[in-house]
Amino acid sequence: MESLGDLLQQMQNPSFRQRTRNVADQVLNDPLVQEFCAAHPDVDETQLRLNMSMLFQYARDRRNCDNCPGLEQCPNDFQGHFCKLGVEYPNGTAEIVDIRTPCAKLVASQHEQRVRQRIKSFYVDERALLEGYNALEIARKDSQRMPAVTQLFRYIEETKSQGLSKKGLYLEGTFGTGKTFLMGYLLHELALSGLNGVIVYMPDFVEDLKSMIQDGQKLKETTEMLKNCDLLVFDDIGAENLSPWVRDHVMGSILNYRMNRKPTFYTSNYSLQGLEKHLSFTSKDGEEMYKGQRLMDRIRPFVDVITVKGKNQRG
Repeated sequence: MESLGDLLQQMQNPSFRQRTRNVADQVLNDPLVQEFCAAHPDVDETQLRLNMSMLFQYARDRRNCDNCPGLEQCPNDFQGHFCKLGVEYPNGTAEIVDIRTPCAKLVASQHEQRVRQRIKSFYVDERALLEGYNALEIARKDSQRMPAVTQLFRYIEETKSQGLSKKGLYLEGTFGTGKTFLMGYLLHELALSGLNGVIVYMPDFVEDLKSMIQDGQKLKETTEMLKNCDLLVFDDIGAENLSPWVRDHVMGSILNYRMNRKPTFYTSNYSLQGLEKHLSFTSKDGEEMYKGQRLMDRIRPFVDVITVKGKNQRG
């Protein structure tokens, strides 16, 4: 490492001083710096030369941003930020100040992260929630499901303009028509408006609930979350292996609390009539029609049914 004396000696060298002046002239003649000077004629040359490194950083960051390689490959010193110059007058004299400013890509990324934090999922394939959503692509993907997509879009727009409804949606249809994907889109779009949501894959969730019998605190926290979230989606309801306890005490409690308060959404391969038959049967007690009807009284009046037609996208 060079000693301070050696460094000071170099600075006294005429050639070193000349190189420094050349670099300073190059920065001052940079078109971006010239543009800044033209916008702030009250900044004198002394102030410019005192802040040479700041001017250099400003010009470099601007060029990096003009040729942005993406947020992950941001070449600026402070990732996702650029040097923005301003002028202040603390003693009546113009002084240059450096304002570290987040770029549009970072702002968008942070916003998207906040949106995703409003959506919790239980056992649902994250790809259905994390991939980008494009309304035009969703509408074009399969013309057979266009009526269903139109109804879903209408529900989203009405919720954004009129507020949270007490009624949810029941998406029925065959395998692979994109019901879960459409519910993911609904959650994402309404999360942009500040609403929070939970989506639950019923077959795995029901099995996990059975194990929670031994953990009362976890069960309470889980059911409270499902009762109180703005938007609740039961995905693939009808595919689970129900026990009387899950049906009557957990599902019944959640739906009894939410009805007339907040909307609940469903995707299923069953119609409402078929779902009632499913809910009437448990592996332990066999068929109990009145208990299935009791749960359906908390579902049927509180949903609009949308039939999702189309090709099996999983194939």
